[in-house]
Amino acid sequence: MLLKVLFAPVLGPIEGVSWVANKLLDQADVATNDLESLKKQLLALQLAFDMGEIAETDFEIQEEDILLAIQAIEDEEDEDE
Repeated sequence: MLLKVLFAPVLGPIEGVSWVANKLLDQADVATNDLESLKKQLLALQLAFDMGEIAETDFEIQEEDILLAIQAIEDEEDEDE
């Protein structure tokens, strides 16, 4: 604790920048993993597949990725409750 106080003038700005960077990364994760956004992506993927715009193998791979991301968010929300 004493060392932290003594080195605060030197390490303070570095820790501040690190904190801001972590907050920005957290916000980016929220934006990319937003549940509603993922559901819209899944719907768009299904429509593209139904219209024949993407192959079945590509559809299955992308669908699995989106469903796993949705499941991860739902699991995280369950843990928070």
